[in-house]
Amino acid sequence: MKNNMLLWDETIFRDPIVLELDYLPEQFMHRDSQLQSLIYSLKPAVKGMRPINCLVYGPPGTGKTSAVLKVFEEIEAHTSDVVLVKINCQMDSTRFAVVSRIYRKLFNIDPPSSGVAFRKLFEKIVLKLIEKDKVMVVCLDDINYLFHGGHADEIMYSILRAHEQYPGVKMGVIAIVSDTGKLYRFDPKVSSVFLPEEIEFPPYSYDEVGDIISSRIQLAFYPEVVPEEVREKIVNYVDVTGDLRVGIDLLKRSGLNAEKRASKNISEDDVSRAYESSRLLHLRRNISSLTDYEKKILRLVAENDEIKAGKLYELFNENNELGYTRFYGLVNKLKDSHYLDVSFSGEGMRGRTRIIRLNYPADDVIKCIGG
Repeated sequence: MKNNMLLWDETIFRDPIVLELDYLPEQFMHRDSQLQSLIYSLKPAVKGMRPINCLVYGPPGTGKTSAVLKVFEEIEAHTSDVVLVKINCQMDSTRFAVVSRIYRKLFNIDPPSSGVAFRKLFEKIVLKLIEKDKVMVVCLDDINYLFHGGHADEIMYSILRAHEQYPGVKMGVIAIVSDTGKLYRFDPKVSSVFLPEEIEFPPYSYDEVGDIISSRIQLAFYPEVVPEEVREKIVNYVDVTGDLRVGIDLLKRSGLNAEKRASKNISEDDVSRAYESSRLLHLRRNISSLTDYEKKILRLVAENDEIKAGKLYELFNENNELGYTRFYGLVNKLKDSHYLDVSFSGEGMRGRTRIIRLNYPADDVIKCIGG
């Protein structure tokens, strides 16, 4: 038994960085065609021309963001004449937040926090690009979060038509969408200039997940730490959730569970205990980016199974004085982001009573909101 016990200064991890969610592997497996499409689209930028815009779409956890960052990494190693900006639209969900992120990347300082209009800040960015003769590519990750409030069209229009007002500027957009039902719904004046290369990231097959998990195991752990039955259990969990990030996080948490037991091997029990946290990884991260109002609406729906819109507004407004139009705008945002299902019951005036339900188990949503 002692031979299988870790000493206090021993570890089963060869390279734990491999299991961080922002780790970019040297070998990006099973995404060759997608990487080639991205390279083809951005190659003009390396030659000093305007790049081909891209629409990158597919379910969560299929490698979309990582693939874009991998190509960005390769371009930055090759040239300093292309400015590459990746923006998380869950966190930066207004046009000013987006343009501030671009400004920070280009000037290496924060823009003024107040008193400067979006258009003025954007003009400074454009003039700097022209002055330095640089091409800019902006990746709007989870761009669907910008549609609420009309920010997506404003930002896209500003970037894609900048050359009409400022001759000589060269800018392009990569839009990443995790919503496979509605790829994009831009205003016609944006669509007419976006004209993207559409790059699909389908779910990984069972065998592809197995290859990727095996590769991470080999890089992250010392030999014989992860038995075959443990590897298969993790692959099966990923196959159920459809999100590779769950599998990678599960490897990390399972390894930590094994070390907590001072064991040199990860057991199936270590994986089972870790799964409860890992399976909620994506949902917890998304919910953390919601406003307090949005979290309250989710909690009320979770606590009431399914609920009529009028009743939900009544409960919501017990402690919040928010107009119905603003309230229902929040409900629509949660619906478009797949947290809620909103359907008509057939009751009420002209059968237009709205019934609101969760798209996730209520217990999971309450756990992720916390409290």
